[in-house]
Amino acid sequence: MQLKDVFYKIPLLATSGSMTTDITSLTMDSRRAGPGSLFVAVRGTVTDGHSFIDTAVGQGAVAVLCEELPANPVAGVSYVQVQNSARALGFVAAAFYNQPSQQMKLVGVTGTNGKTSVATLLFRLFRGLGYRCGLLSTVQNQIDDQVIAATHTTPDAITTNQLLTQMLEHGCTHVFMEVSSHAVVQERIAGLTFAGGIFTNITHDHLDFHGTFDNYIRAKKGFFDQLPASAFALTNVDDKRGLVMLQNTAARKETYSLQTLATFKGKIIADSLFGLNMLVDNQEVWFKLIGRFNGYNLLSVYGAAILLGEDPAEVLTLLSGVTPPPGRFEQVVSDTNIVGIVDYAHTPDALQNVLETINGLRQVDEQDHMPQIITVVGCGGNRDAAKRPIMADIACRFSDRVILTSDNPRFEDPMAILEQMQAGVSPVDVKKTQVIEDRHEAIRQAVALAHPSDIILVAGKGHETYQDIRGVKSDFDDRAVLREAFTER
Repeated sequence: MQLKDVFYKIPLLATSGSMTTDITSLTMDSRRAGPGSLFVAVRGTVTDGHSFIDTAVGQGAVAVLCEELPANPVAGVSYVQVQNSARALGFVAAAFYNQPSQQMKLVGVTGTNGKTSVATLLFRLFRGLGYRCGLLSTVQNQIDDQVIAATHTTPDAITTNQLLTQMLEHGCTHVFMEVSSHAVVQERIAGLTFAGGIFTNITHDHLDFHGTFDNYIRAKKGFFDQLPASAFALTNVDDKRGLVMLQNTAARKETYSLQTLATFKGKIIADSLFGLNMLVDNQEVWFKLIGRFNGYNLLSVYGAAILLGEDPAEVLTLLSGVTPPPGRFEQVVSDTNIVGIVDYAHTPDALQNVLETINGLRQVDEQDHMPQIITVVGCGGNRDAAKRPIMADIACRFSDRVILTSDNPRFEDPMAILEQMQAGVSPVDVKKTQVIEDRHEAIRQAVALAHPSDIILVAGKGHETYQDIRGVKSDFDDRAVLREAFTER
């Protein structure tokens, strides 16, 4: 494709060199530049791509997209200057890959909690409806049965358009993707054409990146502001910021709720460790998923499916059989009937939702014993530190025993993180709280403390199969460690 053909939707500040140069690949990484490459210089949070323009050209890049033209341009290389390289890249990538998002129904899901569950449930539902589908999620990217490892909640613009092109080539008609607040701010979804957007909820998270909660809200809202008039915008009206998401969108405005009037209305009839009984638009349905938070997830999936033109009865029939995504309220039960629950809950709101659900489901057993709840939880390093004492406080308020442990400390001192969590433990909860830095030992200790019918919640990592310490990712799966501990017991 010629250079001019990938810039037809982008305002240009200046150009140098030929705009008819043939482009054979796109890259933001100078190390991957080669003959025929268009190198895009993006200003990141750690490095500035403009520092690597000469390296990319030295490796054969024939064109450069940048915000600042180099002082000494190389003869024979084309340079294009724009106001925002990251945003321009989205439109360039979409054009280079022949607008794949316009040739399928792409639905984005955003919010603090529930993005992975909703996107995954939609993917499973529409495959059950007979469509070929794609999935872009925190857990994994998927093209029908083919699983592709995920490195980010929302990939960069080049990777996203590459994946969408592969999905299109495999006959995918529907694609469901998580849209993170980081991705909106960093323009990773620029140039994509969405058929719909879903808002789940918003609570304090990622303040290390956004700075303030208002900035975080604006980032989420930014996704809906970009939706075209041809799309739908489906929001959780029970969340106090739900309607805020719809304020400036050109998309068709729709709502879902468990508490008030909405386009799609649900009501929980009964909830247990075995499933969820709900009324959905006055139709009673039994679901395999558990908890009020999953009631919202299911309702949003149902609403999106109807807005995409599917039959309500068929949608509810298929949804009644779906199982939770990996690491989302996933149960591991011992031979002695100790119930282990592994969940990705890594925000205060998510942790409280899970613990409130568990508290509401536990019942006195045959020996008149009220099962105790034992929670194992930590907080990730190099992330929002303000939530650490809050997480510990919530764990203590809703649990009988709490073990504070390491999550993914990354480049922080694990004990420093745990000390910050301990600051949230009230004097009355100190006796029921332990600190065990080693996560493996913490889970083993929880199992040692448990009696038959007790419930162990291992929170924070969910589907993850590694632990990140000082930049080294070692094998670690909460579910596997829990099963091993049950076997040892």
